[in-house]
Amino acid sequence: MGGWAEFLLALSVFMLSHVIPVRPPVRPWLIDRLGKRAYFAAYSLLSLAILGWLIVAAARAPYVEVIPPLPALRWVPLLVMPVACLLAVAGMAIRNPFSFGGLGRAPFDPEHPGILRLTRHPILLALLLWALAHLLANGSLAHVILFGLFAGFAGLGMMLIDRRKMREMGADWGRLAKNTARMSLRLPKPLPRLWVWLVAFVVFEAAVHLHAPVIGLSPWP
Repeated sequence: MGGWAEFLLALSVFMLSHVIPVRPPVRPWLIDRLGKRAYFAAYSLLSLAILGWLIVAAARAPYVEVIPPLPALRWVPLLVMPVACLLAVAGMAIRNPFSFGGLGRAPFDPEHPGILRLTRHPILLALLLWALAHLLANGSLAHVILFGLFAGFAGLGMMLIDRRKMREMGADWGRLAKNTARMSLRLPKPLPRLWVWLVAFVVFEAAVHLHAPVIGLSPWP
């Protein structure tokens, strides 16, 4: 299978996989039978597999130029992705009461919000940067649709999550969120620990080296 049919099928499956398993009563039913850890592990692996298929399907779709393939644009992902990797790893390394929870054990301190001073949604901001960088570097119609949807999902997700958390937290929102921002240019305070920077570097290096064998295209201009 190839062409637009495969791309549209992969896109449909990807969207359904992010709607059906998380909707009540499907999510509680799956967690009851699989357990919380097994559910999230299986859901993550399934999402990654479908995402890989979607990216490959986009590459197989007929080429329709939307953004000219300028050589300078091929450098954008290489410059942006280290930042995206750092945001993603830093977001996973903390407890985040405002967005995706992360894996950190230390309780959230509103006086020292860390990466949340830059953004309450570090993982979604990483997704947004990844999508926009790859949209500019891959300007065919299929890739503009693919990465444009991811960028829109990330940007809209930040606003919707903020609104939901404001309702849930009520009066506590002002106290907890006073030193955070949806998106800003403020430096994290405190800065991420050294191991976060090292893990982010390893993730970036792995992405660069696996890009060609997995995606089929070298990330280097």
